[in-house]
Amino acid sequence: MAAGGGVRAASSMGTPSWAARIRGADGHIVGAGILLSPDRVLTCAHVVDAAAGRITAEFVGATGHSVPSMAAWVDGDAYVPETQDADGDPSGDVALLRLERPRPAEEAVRLHRLSASNRDVRMYGFPEDHNGGIWFRATVVGGCGRDGQVQLIPTSPGELASPGCSGAGVADSLTGEVFGMVLTGQRDAHGNLFSFMTPAETIVRHLHQVHPFTVGRTAVDDRLRSTGDDASDTLLDEPFAHRLAAWLRDDGQQVKMSVVRPGDSARAATLRRAITLADRELRTAASVRRASLDPPGTIPSAGGHDLAVDAGGLTCAEIAERISERMGLRQHSADLATDGIREAKTSLSLVVVGVDEAVDPPALLDLLEVLRAGGSRLLLVFRTAGALHRRARDELLIRPERERRARLVERLREITGPLAGALHERRAAVVPDGIRPMDSDLVAAHAALADLTRAEDDPGRGPDRVRYERLAEWVAARLARHIDRLDRLLDRRDELGGRLRGYHVLHQHSAQGEEDPAVDALYLRAHALLQARPCDVRAAEAAVDAYTRKVDDRDGQRRSHLGGPPS
Repeated sequence: MAAGGGVRAASSMGTPSWAARIRGADGHIVGAGILLSPDRVLTCAHVVDAAAGRITAEFVGATGHSVPSMAAWVDGDAYVPETQDADGDPSGDVALLRLERPRPAEEAVRLHRLSASNRDVRMYGFPEDHNGGIWFRATVVGGCGRDGQVQLIPTSPGELASPGCSGAGVADSLTGEVFGMVLTGQRDAHGNLFSFMTPAETIVRHLHQVHPFTVGRTAVDDRLRSTGDDASDTLLDEPFAHRLAAWLRDDGQQVKMSVVRPGDSARAATLRRAITLADRELRTAASVRRASLDPPGTIPSAGGHDLAVDAGGLTCAEIAERISERMGLRQHSADLATDGIREAKTSLSLVVVGVDEAVDPPALLDLLEVLRAGGSRLLLVFRTAGALHRRARDELLIRPERERRARLVERLREITGPLAGALHERRAAVVPDGIRPMDSDLVAAHAALADLTRAEDDPGRGPDRVRYERLAEWVAARLARHIDRLDRLLDRRDELGGRLRGYHVLHQHSAQGEEDPAVDALYLRAHALLQARPCDVRAAEAAVDAYTRKVDDRDGQRRSHLGGPPS
């Protein structure tokens, strides 16, 4: 265990005992599964469909030299086929199987409720040519669709989840804990590789039968869950609902602060509604579809937050322990949880309600600053707009935004100054063969810089910094690519100059003072093209090739005439 908390070491990279290989009626491998109990295996609904009625589960990680094999079938109604919601996004695709004979209890694994954001993961599947199974690695990059599914980026192109991996357990690379299941993998029309998984909480929402095999506290504290009384139209603060849904969809704001005063029932109900809808496990089937009674733009996607904590009456250590547990960290005591959070590489989207009602609000602000600095997104709700709210606004919002703007201004100055100058110098030196001008991009960068330098410091006002950050990233990347290509052209020009000089010395030595106007003309043309500014490297290369071929031909003829061996 790491000092200050840390995380548990990853389990063995050997074949996991909980990994099931699923065969269909024709004996072919159709997918994978996760042994959740001695007689229950979790898999994808489309794996069940591919099995065509007869399912066989095999356990390649079992002890001994043989591979136990047994019949399996869907456990009652524990089958939710893959469907598409009104937006065309996938939903469901989970099933629970019952085994003909039980396996040893120690071979099973539990699903863990963990935050999914930014995790390195590994999966054990059975693709073609790997009947014994193989590990795949990936990184979680974010949610997709409205069902709470998660997108994975394979660590390498060869690690895309392919047929035979559907239903495989997804384990956190650091802790070894299984917190989801592979759904599918695909290569899109542009050649991009994607894999998809469904986290434990989405599985539990679809299959209540999996709840007994799932561990870890739910992501939303009881007092923050929406109730039946919240459904009244009079309790929906629509503008507030829009702002909450935007943050939960990741509108680019790392920190958002709101005030929900005691007695403001509409605002409190709207907050509970947003938190509940954004939770993968609590979200209802109706909210996954476009609900005609809900105002457009007020329904967040599932997985919009990783944890929602009611801070009222809790110590900072208790809140830190809750966050640490959700992040999958392991600590010796609650007092060391903050150290573990500070050292962790994992971030999360966190909602804290009642920041000013915690036992020690200033200490809580210090913890929130640790999370913000580590890249976590924070939605902070206060009961009053008092001194603590002003301090939090200054320390967690205004100051970081000023620093963020300063970094962006500096980046734009670098883009419009040294980088643009470097591009101009290179374009003046060589013809930018196939490289499109960047005038419009640089004009946009100049305009963004001017806008930012005129802007106020108050977050939420002035220019769209997120848009300008994306612009800066885009322009800087294009500049880097263009400069690299022009540098390669410059290197090629220099190589051609050295080659031309070498052949010229060779020609003068072999000609022994004899003039050859045709050869000299070729040399002068190549030399002129290389000296021109900008240099047309393609034309210069053709001229140098013509000259060197002529020199080689004349040298060969001269050797032949003198009776010597050809060069």
